[in-house]
Amino acid sequence: MNLLIIRLIIFAVVFYAGLKLYGMYRQHKLARDAEHETLNRHDGGQMVRCRWCDVHVPESEALRDHEQWFCSSAHRDRYVQEQADKNSGA
Repeated sequence: MNLLIIRLIIFAVVFYAGLKLYGMYRQHKLARDAEHETLNRHDGGQMVRCRWCDVHVPESEALRDHEQWFCSSAHRDRYVQEQADKNSGA
């Protein structure tokens, strides 16, 4: 009877240790996947040049207006105003 209890205790300890190891592995894997996802998210994709200031910005952050790329709405507005002034003056 004592041998059965000892085996049961050993089985319980081994089972508990296995669950703890699996939990640690799962947490490590989730953290690694989250870090990998974060690294991929920072990849903005193709770089495009602002028509006004020639600064390169990721396409995902750039503004597009009539086949032209801009780094900000202020530069887009300046470019549009400049084009309007050129067209009205010519």
